[in-house]
Amino acid sequence: MTEPTIDLSDPEVARDPYPAFARMRSVGGPVWDDGLGMWLAFRYDDANAVLRNRKLGRIFSPREPEDVWETFNWLHEDALLENEPPKHTRLRRLVAAAFARGQIESRRDRIQELCRDLLDTAEEKVLDTGTFDVIADYAEPLPVLVIADLLGFPDDDIALLRPWSQAIVKMYEYDRTPDDDVRARAACDEFSAYVADLARERRGNPGDDLITYLAEVEAEGEHLTERELIATVVLLLNAGHEATVNGFGNGFVALMDHREQWDRVVADPWGTAATAVDEMLRYDSPSQLFERTATQDVEINGITVRAGQKIAALLGSANRDGDEFADADRFDVTRDPNPHIAFGAGIHFCLGGPLARLEMAQSLPLLAERWPGIELADGAVQRDTFVLRGWDSLPARVR
Repeated sequence: MTEPTIDLSDPEVARDPYPAFARMRSVGGPVWDDGLGMWLAFRYDDANAVLRNRKLGRIFSPREPEDVWETFNWLHEDALLENEPPKHTRLRRLVAAAFARGQIESRRDRIQELCRDLLDTAEEKVLDTGTFDVIADYAEPLPVLVIADLLGFPDDDIALLRPWSQAIVKMYEYDRTPDDDVRARAACDEFSAYVADLARERRGNPGDDLITYLAEVEAEGEHLTERELIATVVLLLNAGHEATVNGFGNGFVALMDHREQWDRVVADPWGTAATAVDEMLRYDSPSQLFERTATQDVEINGITVRAGQKIAALLGSANRDGDEFADADRFDVTRDPNPHIAFGAGIHFCLGGPLARLEMAQSLPLLAERWPGIELADGAVQRDTFVLRGWDSLPARVR
């Protein structure tokens, strides 16, 4: 008997990883992957332990040559996600202090306004062609508009943000090309220079936006450095909208594939919104893998991760683990409780998680109210990425 294996660069695995995940969970513990040079934790308990164990850190390894990757490297070295205490504690305290000024919940009405505007524009396409694209016309622009509004980006510059973000996050995949490297470096240089100029302008002319708050925030006598502020803004855009776009798109496909669940949303759009959003995030998670590095030898369910070795939590697999979720492969918009780990766990729990939930919990019921009879049309295009799982295009028709 040989243990099951999985190739995370296989296009078929990227298309539908869940059968392979089920095979890997049958091993009963983390599995060593020679190709990736790390342990992979597929079961819920193991993945959750990886995220919470303080002996496993988020340790960034600078890309080389460092003069070529200089901006990319410091954007990560000074970012909240890539650090452990004490730097992580300091950064999270400062960023959370800026968020605590009501920056998230106060955007609820604005998010609804943006959703309705996007749906109005999509309706013009429906009247003209009979279809619109759920990703390009709704799911994708919404979080970009929300984060741009939150940060105070000028409207004329919003179109710059998504291409920069997509180029940078491509570096987290395992099938990168030299062209991807070039685009990522250019995006880092352009995005960081843009934010630096905007931060300097806000210091002289403060506004009611998160960049101003990040520039002014103080906690226990500490402030963000200029590089930390820039890295925080870039992270907020990259993480803050990727999860929402992909979470909504993946969830929408699940709703269309399980029509009876869509009917339950339509019957009570606002009453089912919270549980439906969590189930969308659990059932087909937008982020599939999160790496950690052992700072000392640590045991995870019978295997020892040696100091310096990496272990990754497979979030999508963990969220389909039948030992944690009853009938785990069933999509149920009323599932409660739903302790999924789509936003991580422990000290690296996604700071933007509440914003992503808020956006999805407004956009889903508004879509259901507008077009209860919506259905997928031909021409859907799935992204070919594994780590950040989602769709490039989801044409839909309305009847």
